[in-house]
Amino acid sequence: MCVPCRLGVIGAVVLLLAGGFAYTGGWIAPHRLSTPTIIDQFQRNDGVHEGYRRNHAKGVCVEGYFESTGAAAQLSKAGVFAQGRTPVVGRFALPGGNPRAPDGSVPIRSFALMFKQADGQQWRTGMNSVPLFPVHTPEEFYQLLANSQPVPGTGKPDPARMKAFAEAHPALQAFGGWIARHPPSSSFANGAYYSVNAFYLVDAAGKRQAVRWAVLPETPYAPVADAQKGEASFLDADLTQKLAAGPLRWRLMLTLGAPGDPIDDATQTWPDDRQQVDAGTLVIERASSQADGGVCRDVNFDPTVLPAGIAASNDPLLAARSAAYALSYQRRTREVALGEHDQKAPQ
Repeated sequence: MCVPCRLGVIGAVVLLLAGGFAYTGGWIAPHRLSTPTIIDQFQRNDGVHEGYRRNHAKGVCVEGYFESTGAAAQLSKAGVFAQGRTPVVGRFALPGGNPRAPDGSVPIRSFALMFKQADGQQWRTGMNSVPLFPVHTPEEFYQLLANSQPVPGTGKPDPARMKAFAEAHPALQAFGGWIARHPPSSSFANGAYYSVNAFYLVDAAGKRQAVRWAVLPETPYAPVADAQKGEASFLDADLTQKLAAGPLRWRLMLTLGAPGDPIDDATQTWPDDRQQVDAGTLVIERASSQADGGVCRDVNFDPTVLPAGIAASNDPLLAARSAAYALSYQRRTREVALGEHDQKAPQ
């Protein structure tokens, strides 16, 4: 893939990828980067759509359950891994802040889940169809976001600024290369979704095991077709059609980190030979529109909401993601409460 083309892909993806990174109510050292500064930059890049999430604005709610095999119970005391069934609320979405963006405008899908344990604790996770992130720190992400701001006239990032940034940040080039080698899926149902960040499993004795996870579809993967690319909302329609024929399933696979594997750097993947544990089956039974008050509409899928038995790593992006999601939630719910989007359906 040519360098200018790859930079164009990276620029487009960055505009649409993950929510802003900053600490709510505080600052990010060393240059005192505040939460509103980050979120405001997202709004400059993608526009303001009142009542909607600042990222992953276009999406659909789903419900189902997780059927645990019990295979991970020895690694984690979390109730979700005990043999049995745990109710799940989730959300498929496209990255980006435009709730009316065509489905073909971005090569990434996201899948957020909230597992509701019987003891009242929750496990929330926000996954992407890409297993790595383009930059390592919140500061780098803000710089990338600013360099990716569309310029007047073209509506695209300045290629010279993007080229300079990419040359100074090799991880961004690796991210773009992964995107180029993996065409987007033709359906929400046949895509794999990754935690991206690392976490820890904690057993009853307090032993910690580094982990990343992914949900892998039982529906065979197929790349997006040319005919689909011209349809504005083919992913939602396809999901509805597939669920009408029966539930959809994914395997929850836990990848166990080994000594020396990076725990705090989402730009680096782990070797393919790491031990994996098949923790069970995620079953999605039904979908609902957020415009009609779907079950996921008011859920903040903060990836640091974790039950006892799962713990966050010291990856700096995790705390930043949590804070950004919180601020986005505060802004959109305030807009709903004030009635500033009377003719718009909150997402």
